[in-house]
Amino acid sequence: MTQVRSTHRASLIRPLATLLALAALVLTTGPSALAQGAAPLDERAALLEDERNTIDIVERYGASVVAVNVTVRGEAVDPFAPFRDSLPPQFRDFFRLPEAPQTPQLRQGSGSGFVVDTDGRIVTNFHVVNAALESGDVTLRDGASIEVVFPDRDEPIAVRVVGANPDVDLALLQALDPGALPDVPAIELANDGVRVGQKVIAIGNPFGLQSTVTTGIVSAVGRQFESIGRIEIEMIQTDAAINPGNSGGPLLDSRGRLIGINTAIVPGVGADGRRGNLGIGFAVPTQLLVESLPLLEAGGLSGIAAAAQDPDRPRLGVTITLVETFPESVREALALPERGLVITQVDPAGAAAEAGISGPTFFATVDGREYPAGGDVIIAADGQSLQRAEDLQRIVFAKDAGDVVRLELWRNGVTREIDVTLSVPVREE
Repeated sequence: MTQVRSTHRASLIRPLATLLALAALVLTTGPSALAQGAAPLDERAALLEDERNTIDIVERYGASVVAVNVTVRGEAVDPFAPFRDSLPPQFRDFFRLPEAPQTPQLRQGSGSGFVVDTDGRIVTNFHVVNAALESGDVTLRDGASIEVVFPDRDEPIAVRVVGANPDVDLALLQALDPGALPDVPAIELANDGVRVGQKVIAIGNPFGLQSTVTTGIVSAVGRQFESIGRIEIEMIQTDAAINPGNSGGPLLDSRGRLIGINTAIVPGVGADGRRGNLGIGFAVPTQLLVESLPLLEAGGLSGIAAAAQDPDRPRLGVTITLVETFPESVREALALPERGLVITQVDPAGAAAEAGISGPTFFATVDGREYPAGGDVIIAADGQSLQRAEDLQRIVFAKDAGDVVRLELWRNGVTREIDVTLSVPVREE
């Protein structure tokens, strides 16, 4: 029995001694002693394919994304004042987050931009630079300035606004001294459709933290959102983190092409009560930039919102509201068409009145509220059906005084067509 126990003990001690010797070797010579002869780590191969893609895009186009700084009357525009109190203490003097979730809000003040062509011109959001501009114009207000800062460069570059379109919240900037621009690539504009679920990369200047990169996917397309010009446009929704200061920065696809311009976020708190990014951001689709560029390059304000501010633009001389704003019970009682623009008021001195267009002849009261009735409803203009007020505005503002617009009207179940010669409203002296 004694011999058996001794043999068993020896069989346990020998492997233990071997393990202790190996441990001592590691402790005295370090891990490299065991790795001798191993091939060196290929850092690029160690990255995931998606990581390599993001890095390649940022290294190529990150230098083309700028911070846009707006100063008015000697004081920098502070887009972060509403966010100041609710961030960590080290940031609290600079920012404040909203108290509760809200509907999407456009962020005003300093933001981001990107180089869009070989001439070094820069695209940003109109609302980023609007505070520095004269009302209804793209000229700088007295005491206002706009500067851009490229990554890894300390010196800001003064720029001017060439053109802007408030309808789609876009502005085109140009350096006052083109020679001061660095040699960076223009970001290519995507020319194919955006697909829900595809990868996106956002680069911008959130909270003044320049060249910040976030990634995500396209969460949805065609989101209806009211622009600076009070015109509804269809936005791209993304879960890539977008914060105040990202406005005007690019949203890129996995090929580094621009699919949108980051514009708005849903700020506030999440379901758990924590403040921060909710993963709901919106970008103006690249297609709207492509459509707007010729007018932006031509200079000045463009779009429906700009035309509406121009007192010399011809008008119909009517006030309208959508048929859809009437409750279903009212629409049925008045036998209104499914779609159209109800005329609620006619300017006696306007073009519509001269053409014989009629406003309401009585008001129907339902649940204590009055609804105009008995007048004309515009259901088409120049052969185009009208879904929104902007549809009619777009047709009218594309014409000059003296031009004719053909309207299809509905009144009391009867439709007719009428030509209206547009005129400029008479100004009161």
